[in-house]
Amino acid sequence: MSFPRQQARTRRFTIGVPRAFQISPDGRRVAFLRTRDGDDGLACLWVRDLDTGREDVVADPRAVGGAAEEDLPPEERARRERLRETGGGIVSYTVDREFTRAAFTLSGRLYAVDLAGEDGVRELPATAPVVDPAIAPTGTAVAYVSGGALRVVDVEGGRDRLLAAPDAPGITWGLAEFIAAEEMGRFRGLWWAPDASAVLAARVDESPVTRWTISDPANPEAAAQTVAYPPPGTANADVRLAVLPLSGAGSAPEAAGAPEPRWIEWDRAALPYLVTAGWAAVPGAAPEVVFTAQSRDQRTLRLLRADAATGAVREVCAETDPVWVEIMPGVPAHTGAGETVWIGLCADKAGGGVRRALFVGDRELGPRADYLRAVVDVDGDHVLYSASPAGRPGEIGLWLLDIRTGAARRAAVPGAADSPGVESGRLRGGTLVLQRRDMDTDGVRTVLLRDAASDRPREAGEVRSLAHAPDLPRPRPRFWAAGARGIPAALLLPSWYEPDPAAPLPVLMDPYGGPHAQRVVRSRGAHLTSQWFAEQGFAVLVADGRGTPGVGVAWEQAVHGDLANPVLEDQVAALHDAAERFGCLDLSRVAVRGWSFGGYLAALAVLRRPDVFHAAVAGAPVTLWELYDTHYTERYLGLPGERADAYARSSVLEGWAEPSRPLMLIHGLADDNVVFAHTQRLSTALLAAGRAHTVLPLSGITHMPTEETAAENMLLLQVEFLRTALDLPAKPEAAG
Repeated sequence: MSFPRQQARTRRFTIGVPRAFQISPDGRRVAFLRTRDGDDGLACLWVRDLDTGREDVVADPRAVGGAAEEDLPPEERARRERLRETGGGIVSYTVDREFTRAAFTLSGRLYAVDLAGEDGVRELPATAPVVDPAIAPTGTAVAYVSGGALRVVDVEGGRDRLLAAPDAPGITWGLAEFIAAEEMGRFRGLWWAPDASAVLAARVDESPVTRWTISDPANPEAAAQTVAYPPPGTANADVRLAVLPLSGAGSAPEAAGAPEPRWIEWDRAALPYLVTAGWAAVPGAAPEVVFTAQSRDQRTLRLLRADAATGAVREVCAETDPVWVEIMPGVPAHTGAGETVWIGLCADKAGGGVRRALFVGDRELGPRADYLRAVVDVDGDHVLYSASPAGRPGEIGLWLLDIRTGAARRAAVPGAADSPGVESGRLRGGTLVLQRRDMDTDGVRTVLLRDAASDRPREAGEVRSLAHAPDLPRPRPRFWAAGARGIPAALLLPSWYEPDPAAPLPVLMDPYGGPHAQRVVRSRGAHLTSQWFAEQGFAVLVADGRGTPGVGVAWEQAVHGDLANPVLEDQVAALHDAAERFGCLDLSRVAVRGWSFGGYLAALAVLRRPDVFHAAVAGAPVTLWELYDTHYTERYLGLPGERADAYARSSVLEGWAEPSRPLMLIHGLADDNVVFAHTQRLSTALLAAGRAHTVLPLSGITHMPTEETAAENMLLLQVEFLRTALDLPAKPEAAG
């Protein structure tokens, strides 16, 4: 099987990989999702006993009627699109506090399962279609959304109750709005109180938001889809928070059957973005609502607490920055004693400027020189956080911080503490589930460690990945820091090529190049597609320029006011440094490809710097920032009415140079993130300028091109386009 077909069929080799781990309070059992093999697209819910090593399927979609083609409600399809979820079957679940029950959906129907495997799976009599259910901490009920209303169904007895119903068109309860899910990393809109007496919920009013229409010209008989999409400078959804007590909730479908909301009021005019929400246990007192809110210009982020009974709000802390305050994953969190765990900004005395620091209460603990990425979990007096060692942005490790002593130590797979890789994990009950990707292994290795916070953690086996290994020569990137700025870079050559200055290779740059994503990482899986292009006869260069994470705050903020010039300059600098360093790159034949921000960068490169780049493939590119969303775009460019210069400077439709170079544009017609209008408007401008170009529209494809045939052929068509554009010979025989 060819690599493009294999990659498409396995959904980029994710089928069969264990994920979505939950751990019991005593650390003796873990739940996770995994398909039965590397060809099965339907994920099951598994439970592993660490004492015996036994793994059991406790919920199989085939056994509960979910093997047929999924019939997902629109809200669930949108939620999966925001999550970049490509799987089928059980794609998410929640567990109760004692790890006795779990809840999940299949095709809009709600199920509960006994995690001990004794009572099996039961369908609950919820109002269909069910979206994003959450089981109560006590395991006695499940909250969920149906038709924009927030409801609760009892696990025993099956009583279904209304908590809140839409009171006007455009209003939903309990769901994350587009901006929260796409840009802020908040995918939920409901949170149970620790004692299960109430549900905290977001009320979202999308009536002020601009409506866009997405249609598929290939299917004119199908109705167009209307979506609420807020472009820069326009109104966002109005989001409020309310505590909804279960006492008084009725079974009537009318709003009159719902309890009276206890509103949590804050200065929403100054802080309109609800970033996170949840609850915190307060020793000796009733639980409090905890949430963070951000200003429209994103220069202020406030951590707030509220009395659940009165709605009174008080400020815990505030972060401010004259450029922007980054939303950091995993915070706020809380220790067993109730102290707040937070990531904040502080002065970088060593390097100047500012850095991010880990705080427990008012104490700064954890890394000072390393690049702090996230708080992963808090388990009693221990904080699990992720960071990159200073000067090594392509490595991501886990550290365990003992808040009593302030000491932090690496949490690593035995024998791999000093080996570069990319790690993630979960921690509870002293058990650490550690997932590791590196350059020595295909896919992911999942190791279970008991007594993880002790001086002598005990390995308790591995959860095996069932994913297929790629049918491709092993990627062997050359990693280095390129140019005067030390741009993280990687060069991949064909496995069959012997470097020869007399026979240099055409170059294919393969960047993402923008905020919130890195391509130059120490993980084999991150370089598979680049290696396949290398096998076709290219020297493939990947560079993470200014704006990408992993280096530092100043590096990320260097794109403020200009998303074009810094990122393009760094790609050119990395290219010239690579050519000088390796001596086998043909700078007279340089192409660039990318998707999303990478597509934007590819189009920008070939239009503004045709002296450097000779062909480009731009997939789902942002071409006019006035057509992207508020939260992302305004963070970097401000409001279009106030910063028209920044928008013009960053537009693909501005600053073209001669000569005209070959450009292929690829875009899904069903894309509701970077809408097809971006490609259409660039194509119209190119046509008006008399510039030849190629447009490949993908019918029914969203921002994630996961349909097998389309995903396979996109790679094949790209490489053939680049061969023709660069006047290259046929694929080398050695490429296979």
